[in-house]
Amino acid sequence: MSTVHNFYRQDPNLKTILEKNMPHDFFEWADRELDVFGALCAGQIDERAIHTDREGQPRLIRYDKMGNEISKVWLNEGYKQTVKDTYHTGIVGYVHKEIPELGYKGNYMYSFAQAYLLSHAEPGFYCPVTLTKATAYLIDHYASAEVKAEFLPHVLSTGEVELYEGATFLTERQGGSDVGANEVKAVREGDIYRITGEKYFASNAGACGVAMVLARLEGSPSGLNGLSLFLVPWEENRSNELLRIRRLKDKLGVRAVPSAEVEFEGAKGYLVGKENQGFYYMIEALNLSRVSNAIASLGIMRRAYLEAKKYAMERDAFGEKLTNYPMVQATLSKLVAKQEVEMNTMYEVIQIMDRVMGLETKETATDKEQLLFRLYVAIMKKETAEQAIHFAHEAIEMHGGNGYIEDFVTPRLLRDAQVLTVWEGTANILGLEVLRLIGKYQVGDLFADEMKQRLAKLMDHKDSVIAWKGVLEEEIDQLVHTINNLMKKSSNFQTYYCKRIAEKMATIFESVVAMEMLVGGGDRQKAISEVYLQTVWKADEFDMEPVVLDKFSEIVIG
Repeated sequence: MSTVHNFYRQDPNLKTILEKNMPHDFFEWADRELDVFGALCAGQIDERAIHTDREGQPRLIRYDKMGNEISKVWLNEGYKQTVKDTYHTGIVGYVHKEIPELGYKGNYMYSFAQAYLLSHAEPGFYCPVTLTKATAYLIDHYASAEVKAEFLPHVLSTGEVELYEGATFLTERQGGSDVGANEVKAVREGDIYRITGEKYFASNAGACGVAMVLARLEGSPSGLNGLSLFLVPWEENRSNELLRIRRLKDKLGVRAVPSAEVEFEGAKGYLVGKENQGFYYMIEALNLSRVSNAIASLGIMRRAYLEAKKYAMERDAFGEKLTNYPMVQATLSKLVAKQEVEMNTMYEVIQIMDRVMGLETKETATDKEQLLFRLYVAIMKKETAEQAIHFAHEAIEMHGGNGYIEDFVTPRLLRDAQVLTVWEGTANILGLEVLRLIGKYQVGDLFADEMKQRLAKLMDHKDSVIAWKGVLEEEIDQLVHTINNLMKKSSNFQTYYCKRIAEKMATIFESVVAMEMLVGGGDRQKAISEVYLQTVWKADEFDMEPVVLDKFSEIVIG
């Protein structure tokens, strides 16, 4: 069980972000709801997560007692209770429907606050939540009125009707990230379609109520432009033996989610949106999933920090508490500064997401917002996923040998974090996405202009602020120079350096956010910003009064 009693109460930064960016009545309601959910995540959900990871992993039941193939997935009772406890909060539903107490819809800002708390305890289960969120988006935005009426209320259920969890099936054995190589076929049969073929890494298989499946219609071209999107009801097809699960994947981590190889044998499906546009619909949902991936990473980062801090404050070594040693103080200061600046940065992305992906606001979002959103999602998904692994490593090291023992949560944090660099696009894929945006839309110049404009608005004339502005303006100029030179080189050369460009963009983006916290935040935010900026840009300097030690009590203990 968690060493923290309430993940929400232990995170003043999250509360500050929400209070700043939500209408007053929405925040007051959300504050109460998140306080309850934060305690649940730190208590019962965390306890169930331990059981699911160790003894209660999903199991495939291939046959019934008479030898009939049934392809059912067994889920333990605690996991099922976590499903009910989580979806009833509206983590998916209230993005698309009214919150009864408020009389209006929620948004992604609130949904991701819930997701962040959930990921402290159970990032494995947050995968199905993400898939359900993506499924809801695709149905709400692109399905016909008839399909929407039949399925969307179940996907958005907060307890009033049977819940249909969602799934998005893209990956095939021969393609992997190369979705254009997909071969699953769809044949029209009156008002429905018949889906045939195999999906090789199908997460939430056997637990979902509906799956969103990419398939190729007869006569459609090869490649990405020939893929269409279909809604496939799970239970109806399973009971009619029109789909089967060949096996569940034996994964390193996130063991709560059943990931399977699924074979469709003429499964019934409904076309969603227009023919041959499925990949482009799914890319929108993929951006949603990438933001979810980043939030899961931030949840793991925060949990790793909390566990490291708790252990260091209680553990004696050589006659002193660990927190009395400067090296430990420096580690904890760096961790909390990085996590909180990164959290503030991701919430800026989520604010843009509410405009770019909202059903009512999507058509009015500017080209600049859409392009910056795509860029921010790519660079921040990559950065947060890699940091989740780093934070889990630091937490293990803080615990010493105990950190390697499964009695502690730290090994699971590392195992669960590792997949976040793979899901929804590896660092290589994300680097290529940044390169495409630069080459096709000149997003490098757009990014540089946006960062400089934000710095220019900082009117604080303190020497430290002026100095940091100078550092960042110089770094932005250097980034533009590097990109301009890079785009004159061969495609191979550009590809080789694209990840470095993505990394530099993420660091500059976070640093601009840190500067805004330094100028406009409270005392704690200013201290966090000072530690972050010094750690990133002046790490190699010999400092007689290290800021990571000077601010330790204020940002870690206080």
